[in-house]
Amino acid sequence: MALYSAAAAVLAGLERGEGGLKSLVYNSGFPHVRQLYALVSETLRYAPVLEKLLDGAALLQAEKKLAPQLAKVLVYDLLFGKGLKCGGRWKALARRHRARLEAELARMKVRHKVSRNEDLLAPEKAVSAAASQVPRYVRVNTLKTCVDDVIDFFKRQGYTYLGKAASVEELKALSGKKFLLDLHLPELLVFPSQTDLHDNLLYTSGHIILQDKASCLPAFLLGPVAGSHVIDACAAPGNKTSHLAAILKNKGQIFAFDVDPKRVATMNTLLTRAGVTGCQLAQQDFLTVDPRDPKYSRVTHILLDPSCSGSGMVTRGPGEEAAPSAERLQALAGFQRRVLNHALSFPALRRLVYSTCSLHQEENEDVVQAVLQEWGSAFRLVPAFPSWPCRGRAAFSGAESCLRASPAETLTHGFFLAVLERCKEGAAAPSSLPAAVKESPQPGEGMEPGAAPKKRKKKKQRIK
Repeated sequence: MALYSAAAAVLAGLERGEGGLKSLVYNSGFPHVRQLYALVSETLRYAPVLEKLLDGAALLQAEKKLAPQLAKVLVYDLLFGKGLKCGGRWKALARRHRARLEAELARMKVRHKVSRNEDLLAPEKAVSAAASQVPRYVRVNTLKTCVDDVIDFFKRQGYTYLGKAASVEELKALSGKKFLLDLHLPELLVFPSQTDLHDNLLYTSGHIILQDKASCLPAFLLGPVAGSHVIDACAAPGNKTSHLAAILKNKGQIFAFDVDPKRVATMNTLLTRAGVTGCQLAQQDFLTVDPRDPKYSRVTHILLDPSCSGSGMVTRGPGEEAAPSAERLQALAGFQRRVLNHALSFPALRRLVYSTCSLHQEENEDVVQAVLQEWGSAFRLVPAFPSWPCRGRAAFSGAESCLRASPAETLTHGFFLAVLERCKEGAAAPSSLPAAVKESPQPGEGMEPGAAPKKRKKKKQRIK
């Protein structure tokens, strides 16, 4: 059963946009990574078929405690894999519904006029064009090292450093063992997409974090100054949490929440490896956190990256194009509005970043618009990274202040981000960059693309 639980957790992480398939599998803690990777990959490949089977057999309606991700991996192995390898209640559950599932599968084959399971799959591209052009992004963990030392380390390993990128086209042209400094984020290195660094010493020691560029934007644009109290509301697996800690220089307090105990355990491992201190992890649904609790009376910044459809993930797995139903989108948007409303109710909150890895307006601009209308003039949208080329869709006045990312325009996963600030009477015009950039800039931080980063004065421990 551990295999299916781990696979379901990886699927959930993909839906939440917490990383690519490889990263989530390697960070899962499951001892047999190849077995886990194979099961998740095949479940993703059959995902459109599995979703139709689950709907047709009404499995999730009959078994309300069964998570959709777990249902998918169980049904995949039951009908398409090598048979269930677990016992206990989940095996009994799957067997109880086996006749209905097999009947629904037979009906699908008749409708599509095919005889083999494989024929139900849409013709696959070996690798999607979008996925193939997204580079490997590497965030330098400044809690343990600095950009210069990491660059030197890779040069000693035979990589060629090409300096700071001046355009997205330069990132697109990367090949072999060449790498660049990103043109937007000052502590992000860019390698060709096929580069695998999971076994690299810098990764296993926590000196670098493998994190998509779009996923680095929320913490960067939240930009809390050292000493701030910050909430990471939906935190697992912890990449954004570790980024917040690096921005805070481990000075201040982070409260990180996730409801799943296994994901919290994984996050604890990741944060320990990254050298994060001053972070309180809680296995708790953020919606149950009391904003009036004195513990959170000094929370001025919140990073909110709630569960979403994950439709922006371009490397989710072979053959999957995320296409959630209208009902699924409606349910997700309802949850996202509730959690954003809850986050804005913290009394000392000054700045919040709302982000998703979804392409759907229902989960993005529509959620932000609805919640801002509920709060009236209490909060306002801040122009997020004005030089960023991809803006929010014109769903409402001010949507252009939001930020979108896409494989075609920014060479990243699909992403959405909005920065909200509390309004004050007589307040100055809202800032477009985080406070950390204005008050305590890192090298190159907050600069327009193409500006030269300042030289770091102090280095962390040298990597040998």
